[in-house]
Amino acid sequence: MSQHIKDLLSDLGLEFSTEEKTLKEYSEDKSIFKIEPQVVIFPKNSEDIKKLVNLAKDNNYTLTCRAAGTDMSGGPLTDSLLLVLTKYFTNFSIDSQNNTAIVQPGVYFRDFEKELNKYNLMLPSYPASKELCALGGMINNNSGGEKSLKYGKTDKYVLQLKVILADGEEYIFERLSLNEVKQKMNLSNFEGEIYRQLYNLFKDNNELIKKSKPKVSKNSSGYNIWDAFNDEYFDLTKLFVGAQGTLGIVTEAKLKLVPKDNFSKLAVIFIKDLKNLPLFTNDILSLNPTSLEITDDHTFKIFMRFAREMASLLGARGVFSTIRLFLPDLMIILKLGIPKLIVLCEFSGDDEAEIQEKINKLKLINQKYNFLYRIPTSEIDANKYWRLRRDTYRLLREKIKHLSAAPFIDDFIIQPQYLSEFLPQLYNILDSYQMIYTISGHLGDGNLHIIPLVDFTKKETRENIVEIMEKVHSLVLKYEGILTAEHNDGIIRGPYLAKEFGTEIFNIFQTIKNIFDPHNIFNNYKKTKAVKEYILRFMK
Repeated sequence: MSQHIKDLLSDLGLEFSTEEKTLKEYSEDKSIFKIEPQVVIFPKNSEDIKKLVNLAKDNNYTLTCRAAGTDMSGGPLTDSLLLVLTKYFTNFSIDSQNNTAIVQPGVYFRDFEKELNKYNLMLPSYPASKELCALGGMINNNSGGEKSLKYGKTDKYVLQLKVILADGEEYIFERLSLNEVKQKMNLSNFEGEIYRQLYNLFKDNNELIKKSKPKVSKNSSGYNIWDAFNDEYFDLTKLFVGAQGTLGIVTEAKLKLVPKDNFSKLAVIFIKDLKNLPLFTNDILSLNPTSLEITDDHTFKIFMRFAREMASLLGARGVFSTIRLFLPDLMIILKLGIPKLIVLCEFSGDDEAEIQEKINKLKLINQKYNFLYRIPTSEIDANKYWRLRRDTYRLLREKIKHLSAAPFIDDFIIQPQYLSEFLPQLYNILDSYQMIYTISGHLGDGNLHIIPLVDFTKKETRENIVEIMEKVHSLVLKYEGILTAEHNDGIIRGPYLAKEFGTEIFNIFQTIKNIFDPHNIFNNYKKTKAVKEYILRFMK
């Protein structure tokens, strides 16, 4: 770290650290990468960030923002200037009359959710890491989770954004009518130039963009050009949500909230044979479940291995309480063996009788396919299965000491009807490398999270990771899927954007990046600036 940048930061009155302990702390997220920043900066307000934008522009530095650091793609990692937002950007307010909230990016979701519960409201796009993540990451990755099947992802709930752009000024972005856009285009500042260039870009490529829209229901790859423009409106929040801070720095968001459902019921289905999975999935989707989640046999084995700890986290105390909690699952195993997949199907709403009717229909569907199932009998019983779904990655990271959980093919999505055909081919790829791996995800939309366990002390591990990625990516694209539905591109998937979308759409992505960030100061080496060399260079 040069004395020059220290002097610049000190002169601007900014809070920062170059201590080795701090640099190491912020050199990792939850991905397979490790990159040490030159300096960690704790901006107190938008004015601090404006100063940093101008500093970066004038001195050839780049700015990367970090919230809670739960990203699995390397998105908040940099070897330049890192801005940590969870120290000061932590304010939020809830308008329960209008079901909206104003939030800053450093707000932890768990704190936000605690307040939302007081008003019986929710932001339903929370990910499995909801106890750890922050809202800045949810917005910049366009996160989704177990309720996305019914409620959609984060972009659906972002009404307005405040963003600091490359000219060092803060602007407000929201959905605008085309008449309002034309007013923006008449502005003589940087904002006006952005609207003029984007309007022409979208208008000139309108048919190409429409034809290229992904055929799956969720996407966090590239920039969301498909929902930002149509014949009635222009909504640039759609570009910023999921952009991983590569177009500007989000300082505040206005979010739409929804009332929590008053009733819910969970069914747990145990599947031994995958051949009827597409038909089964279609039958269940006809009932409009709130969630339709899966975990595989590897996940289940690991969860059962740490059953006593899981029981303690759920509130069960002692050996007998643990046995009583897991006895239904042991009985299933004795009858069926270890299931290949466990499906969590939840129905929620305000009509308890309607939910019970759906449960009754679900029972008939299970009987049709001869699948074993059970309805949890208590809240702790149901929460056990949600823990199974949500805590897998944490268990892998913390409990499997001799191997590392490596999320490098962790978030692809294909159309659900192809899963029974797709999964055996996926298994063949992974099994050929003789590795342990877990599979979980969202059966309802075909979004799977694959977490292999690898030994980074072995020389061949890094080369194997790249080989496996190439093979799995090719398989996903063969089925017209997308490489990341929720977790975003980061270092790990950014280099494959051109392969994923084709040269013409990739060029549109590049143009958008250049329009917003002509000096390339925002989160370099992500999205269109990502390079394959960085995958091996910065792998742990």
